[in-house]
This record gives sequence, structure tokens and C-alpha cells, in this order.
Amino acid sequence: MMAMMAESAAATEADGPSAEPLTHVLMVEDDERLAQLTARYLEQFGVRVTRVADGRTAIGVASRESFDLVLLDLMLPGCDGIEVCRAIRSKVDVPIIIVTARADEADRVLGLELGADDYVVKPFSSRELLARVRAQVRRARGRAGPKQRALRAGRIEIDPASLRASIDGRPLHLTGYEFTLLRALVERAGRVLTRDQLLALANREADAVFDRSIDGHISRLRQKLGDDPRRPSMLKTIRGAGYLLATDG
Repeated sequence: MMAMMAESAAATEADGPSAEPLTHVLMVEDDERLAQLTARYLEQFGVRVTRVADGRTAIGVASRESFDLVLLDLMLPGCDGIEVCRAIRSKVDVPIIIVTARADEADRVLGLELGADDYVVKPFSSRELLARVRAQVRRARGRAGPKQRALRAGRIEIDPASLRASIDGRPLHLTGYEFTLLRALVERAGRVLTRDQLLALANREADAVFDRSIDGHISRLRQKLGDDPRRPSMLKTIRGAGYLLATDG
């Protein structure tokens, strides 16, 4: 924590004031001192932080108010962060970054499979956390890159500029990571993509955690597309190779 304090003071000048629109973040953290230090750092760069210290309160606040992103600790009193992640994701599609001291791969995979968009392990770099917050918010606001035309593959259409997707004209409610994966599949419809290729196209590091989480995200994409998980006609698993988005599903 002392390292984060020193880094915060040193990084203020290096990072400079934020040019981003005001970002509203819900921070779910029961370590009061860490929460204060992190909030103070983020607020220097145009991030408004609402802090809560327990999971049940977080679920209620996230349901009532609008946030650009949730920073979620896993070890919380009353309601575990994994349950909070599941509950928030079932209600809203706000980006979620898990911030945890639990570096165990199984915990991180479970969080990602439940819909978290990223994770940061404590002790963390405050500058890296700020960069990850900005990246997730830009992606959610549809400004992660230059505007592009709408893309279509069979019954699916996606608009990269607005981060909207639909099937047969019906809106799909996707997390940021789900949208990124679907976009990669739509852009390469009819081609088999390996997990490593999907990781690279989603701008993820090719580590075991994200590699294992892809299966969970693909499963949820099938559910949202209305694809039969036992005999999928659109998003197909090619045994031993990867995944393929069929254009005639």
C-alpha cells in the first residue's frame, strides 16, 4: 500500500489531467484506507468514485444508479464478490474490473466466466488501474478505435461505433468482452478461430486465465443468440481447433 501511495504522488505529473469525459465508478472495497487512497488517485484524473464497503449494498446501489464501471473486490463482508459480480451482471451491462488479493487462477477464471471484463491483483499499480479503467470505459462508450461501418454475418449485425449488436433486428445485451469476441467472430465468419487467436483479437494476454474464460463467454454468447448449446447452428465448437461463426445458422 505504501508503494501505491508513493506511486500516486509521483504519477500525478506524469499522467497529467484527464482529457476523458467525467467517469463515474462504483468502488466496492472494504479496506477503508486502500479505498480512500485509490479514490483520491482516480479523482485526480476525472474519475468520480462512489465507495461502498459490502456486497449487498453494492448490488443495491448498482441497480439504482448509473455507473460507467465497477471496481469489485472479491473478499467482502456479508456477500462474496463472486456473488456480487453475478448479481450485478444479471441486472446491468456495466463493465466490471475485479480487484483482488486472491490471485488463485480458479477465482479469476470464475469471475471472468460470470461476466467480469478484467481483473487486477493486489497490490496493484495505481497507474495501471487508471489505464484499465479508461480502456474499459472507452470500449463501453464505443470509442476504443476509429469508427467503422456496421458488420453483418448471417442473422447477426454489429455496430462497432456504438457497441451495439442485434440478431434478426433484436438487440443483444452484451458485456464489453462478449461484444469484442462476437465482433472478432463476425469479422471472420466462416473461419475457425483458435483460443489464442480470439485472445489476440480481444487484446488479451495469452495466459491460462483468459484462455479458460473464453469457453464461459462463448457459452453465454450462445444463450444470448438463442443458439442450442447441445447442437449449435451459429456459434460452433470445432473439436480440437476452436470456434466458428456460421453464416447460414
